[in-house]
Amino acid sequence: MSAVPPQADDEVNEHPHFRIEHDALGDFEVPASAYYGIDTARAEENFPISGLRIPRSLIRALGIIKRGAALANRDLGLLDPGLAAAIVTAAEEVADGLRDEEFIVDVFQTGSGTSTNMNANEVIANRANEILGAGPKGVYSPVHPNDHVNRGQSSNDVIPTAIHLAALASAQRTLLPALYRLEANLNGKANEFDTIVKTGRTHLMDATPIRLGQEFRGYAGQVERARRRVTLAGEAL
Repeated sequence: MSAVPPQADDEVNEHPHFRIEHDALGDFEVPASAYYGIDTARAEENFPISGLRIPRSLIRALGIIKRGAALANRDLGLLDPGLAAAIVTAAEEVADGLRDEEFIVDVFQTGSGTSTNMNANEVIANRANEILGAGPKGVYSPVHPNDHVNRGQSSNDVIPTAIHLAALASAQRTLLPALYRLEANLNGKANEFDTIVKTGRTHLMDATPIRLGQEFRGYAGQVERARRRVTLAGEAL
């Protein structure tokens, strides 16, 4: 589900550091310089739970998804090519980390992640309009967060897809390289300690003597199996 299309106030705002946007619930102040809008600002107020924001990997995934959706809608004739080009550029900036500070919603929020999806929609819409040389932030014309950036999408699809993309990217870029290094280091220690004999332990009691290198090779084997399971999980993602 998505919020009712917001609109910005055309009247002079007596608070120059804020703009006034409207939705079905009424008026709400949004920082004048913010690329996010009223839906995001309300969510920040409604969910002051942990102070934790969504991670960079998930923001990157959202940018990738919004870019892909804009291109697909353009190719299907559902989105004007000029609007699509601006959305693509804005979404790429999100994916590249240029708008991370605009993603302010707490990680603990609505169950479907609607607020985070709308956060992305509003940021991309405002930036796309800026690229097109349109009006001030919050006007959402010609690019609208729901009608254009979120076209053909639902939070129930966008957020699970973003989680999958973020998990896959994090596994490939961070987790798997770390597991390879850990496995190599443990095997190195296994070779180094191969001549050291120690007492084995079974059920908290002394048992048959083993080499310390054997013990470390067992650790390396466990890491290797874990690494293979992560790789298989990545194929499923």
